[in-house]
Amino acid sequence: MELRHLEHFVAVAEQKHFTRAAEAMSISQSGLSASIRALERELRASLFVRNTRSVELTEAGRALLCEGRRTLAAAEAAKDAVAAVQGLLRGHLTVGLEQCLGVVDVPALLAKFRSAYPAVEIEVRQGGSTPMLDELASGRLDVAFVATAGDPVDGLDLRPLSRESMVLVCAPDHRLAKASGVTLDDLIGESFVDFDPTWGARAISDSAFTRAGVAHPVTIEVNDVHTLLALVAYDLGVALVPERIAAKHGDHVTVSLAPGAASAWQVSVAVPTGPAASLAADALIGMLPTTAVHA
Repeated sequence: MELRHLEHFVAVAEQKHFTRAAEAMSISQSGLSASIRALERELRASLFVRNTRSVELTEAGRALLCEGRRTLAAAEAAKDAVAAVQGLLRGHLTVGLEQCLGVVDVPALLAKFRSAYPAVEIEVRQGGSTPMLDELASGRLDVAFVATAGDPVDGLDLRPLSRESMVLVCAPDHRLAKASGVTLDDLIGESFVDFDPTWGARAISDSAFTRAGVAHPVTIEVNDVHTLLALVAYDLGVALVPERIAAKHGDHVTVSLAPGAASAWQVSVAVPTGPAASLAADALIGMLPTTAVHA
């Protein structure tokens, strides 16, 4: 099986369109189609269901996609290993980042990395921590800065950068604004402002309320920290957020949660384990302050 055939297959699977995939790979559409046909002949299986508007993966195609991505990631890691022995780090580094983590100055870190390794092409994707962990495991990301409860993830190495408690934020005139601390039972009947379900803080909140058997009706869902705090300040709902977010400027009030009410919010730098690990990712992590990463 040729790597270029796998590269073409993954491109079509991700674009769901032969023309767009051909443009992305800078090859002719006829050449791309011939490459896919050659791969299908070799595997003796159809990989795509084709129609006039798009293409969809067959069951065989879905099975190949995950392993194909891992194979390509391992091949790239092998190239990087040879380059490293020769004293030249090269290749491609894809970085995932959940917004508003605030623990590491990622733009400054990437600028430092680019200055040290100009031959490495850097790509950055911003999104929620939950899908980024899946993308790391499948080889679509090399490294990611994520927020989770800190639980182990198969196939990934999560290296903690910081860990802090979740707290309640509410409006100044809310019934709990002057409380010294609250339990999740105290929040029965409240409406909530919260982040997208893929964000680490939302996953921690959802899990905490599920464990406690308390309803967690999210009536307003946002993708921005400052908007969440402003909505809370106007008493349009309450929210559980990490201490770091609660400390941001705003007219809201912060109230402590009872010990053990919710898991801590842990920011980690995450990389795949095994042969899919990237030398470029290791180099990037090596540029973090030595006090930042806790093994």
